[in-house]
Amino acid sequence: MQKIIHRENDRGHIDFGWLKSAHSFSFGQYFDPEKVNFGALRVLNDDQVEGGQGFGRHGHDNMEIVSIPLEGILSHQDSMGNVRNIETGEVQIMSAGKGVEHAEFNGDQKAVVKFLQIWIIPNEMNITPGYDQKSYLHLDRHNRFATIVSPDVSDPNTVHIHQDAYFNLADLDEGRTISYTVHSERNGIYLFILDGKVQVANETLTRRDGIGIYDSDNIEIAADYKSKLLLIEVPMF
Repeated sequence: MQKIIHRENDRGHIDFGWLKSAHSFSFGQYFDPEKVNFGALRVLNDDQVEGGQGFGRHGHDNMEIVSIPLEGILSHQDSMGNVRNIETGEVQIMSAGKGVEHAEFNGDQKAVVKFLQIWIIPNEMNITPGYDQKSYLHLDRHNRFATIVSPDVSDPNTVHIHQDAYFNLADLDEGRTISYTVHSERNGIYLFILDGKVQVANETLTRRDGIGIYDSDNIEIAADYKSKLLLIEVPMF
């Protein structure tokens, strides 16, 4: 087993007033040569946008962009014609492919929106751009992982990603232990602690810490306190 630890306080932090963001990997003005990516996982931004503010229209290509609101409403518009609100309890994916433009704004004029934006390097370049959005509130995440993003186009519970990648959420009770087994031996696991305190791979992780684990087909996670987890499985190339 190989592991990489990313502590909350070691992330890149920016504060533009209307936007506060913490970067687990190099992004924008923040660059750390040791934190460029974890396999196909390229970006994990922990964003907070003030009411009525947001990112104006801008372009992307050849990236799978996943947004997960944690609090509030995220408004989305893009050049494919999508005009949508993504609420807490939903997951959105935009496959930028050969090129797409989009804008993202806080969908509330007063309350803050907090969300994760995660970029995954796709397994095929220059595809036709695509969009998908689903609620995961009906999925059982209590002391177990629920998959919300996967490459399986036939799975009605997940949004489809153009990569052998899986996003999973879990809510653990204090004292509970769960395990996760990778789908492929070429994949690694990036565990991001949304809240709480857990033990994994002989490490103690707390809120907003991350750990990348590879060369291992299974991990066990034990919750010291009530905890919320995001687990991302990606190819390590």
